[in-house]
Amino acid sequence: MMNNNKTIAFLACALMIAASCQLRAAVPESEARRLGKDLTPIGAEKAGNKEGSIPAWNGGIKDAQIPGDFKPGSHYPDPFPDDKPLFTITASNVDQYKDKLTAGQIALLKAYPETFNMPVYKTRRTARQPVRIYNNTRKAATRAQLLAEGKGFSGAYDAYPFPIPQNGLEALWNHIVRYRGEYVVRRASEVAVHRNGAYSLSTSQQEALMNYNLPGGSEATLDNIIVYYLAFTRSPARLAGGAVLVYETLDQIKQPRQAWAYNAGQRRVRRAPNLSYDTPITSSDGLRTADDTDMYNGAPNRYEWKLLGKKEIYIPYHNYRLVSPDVKYDDLLMIGHVNPEYTRYELHRVWVVEGTLKPGARHIYSKRVLYLDEDSWGAAVVDQYDGRGELWRNSMAYLINYYDRPTVWTGLDVYHDLRSRRYHAQGLANEEAQFVSFDRPIPDLKYFKPSALRRRGRR
Repeated sequence: MMNNNKTIAFLACALMIAASCQLRAAVPESEARRLGKDLTPIGAEKAGNKEGSIPAWNGGIKDAQIPGDFKPGSHYPDPFPDDKPLFTITASNVDQYKDKLTAGQIALLKAYPETFNMPVYKTRRTARQPVRIYNNTRKAATRAQLLAEGKGFSGAYDAYPFPIPQNGLEALWNHIVRYRGEYVVRRASEVAVHRNGAYSLSTSQQEALMNYNLPGGSEATLDNIIVYYLAFTRSPARLAGGAVLVYETLDQIKQPRQAWAYNAGQRRVRRAPNLSYDTPITSSDGLRTADDTDMYNGAPNRYEWKLLGKKEIYIPYHNYRLVSPDVKYDDLLMIGHVNPEYTRYELHRVWVVEGTLKPGARHIYSKRVLYLDEDSWGAAVVDQYDGRGELWRNSMAYLINYYDRPTVWTGLDVYHDLRSRRYHAQGLANEEAQFVSFDRPIPDLKYFKPSALRRRGRR
């Protein structure tokens, strides 16, 4: 019996080690050679679909397509102003298209049958990233490995670590560290729109130093911090002068996210230790959790992540009209959802990643399903489920191509609560003089010290 027990224990240990190796293994060189051939340099399928409704990727947006009147830091002119909708998905014809919609999108169409619709346009695969990202991704493909329990990764810097993902965690990390520039500054508003359509803007200046993507840096210099984030509140008056500083860490189990808040009324800087997981964000009126931000961020350890494969889904893409300075907030923010007159959806292939809450773990979402654009790795749509496993919320990132950087990233994030019939819009900049600036000089890291937070928050 003793020998049998030892054999069983040995086999169990071997299986655990094998499973761990499978979780952390990089792809072999023979597989990595596909990048730049039948796959794009970051892992998307180059070919279009057989129906022709998704075209082949041919390098992304061309310089000749960038509007000549664009000025860096200003709002982005639509490079395709003559495009017209091919058709519109409505509550009355949703069954015709339901195999290419998410559960949350279908729920929105049914919740607002008279006002919500999805105008579908020609698919344009404009996603493009800097050449150095392609080169670094090629190296990472055979080197990057998940850390134990998937709490981070090693073997990659300034790259998509897993361009040929083997599991859900690898795909998720591609989203979390996807390329979005190096130093990003924007002034924008967020708003919770109530059931009756009432809203009150909260405006801030936001600055993000993408430490993971700094040229000249390396994995050795990263020091476990992938993003430094600053936000200064400008309005309403009662909150003006306040500020938040966040150090976003790679391995948040080893070193949790660090955050500080400056209260202008008290003139004090305090640690904000709970800005993670399902902590409700005050400015969203509870409609967005800390890890809802950017569609998903932070430590992935409370969920089991599965890679469900690829699907063709209608996702928000090239939403330049939605962020245009010609559109006023009163015209954009409707009861229940943003005005579909200014939205654009396209058919794209997406990676489907499902996160299921681990036994014993705590979170208000028992499941979340992410739909990651294959050409940028950004989550375009997320469906969130409550503790009973019922659909509760839907989030959508209205993507645009920031063609001067270049990168595909959100222009506006919208978080819908399907039960309360309220929603939160984050990133509103239509009525701001400027939009997003990628070209400001990269500051020294001292700029992001807590000791400087009070001085800068008062400005």
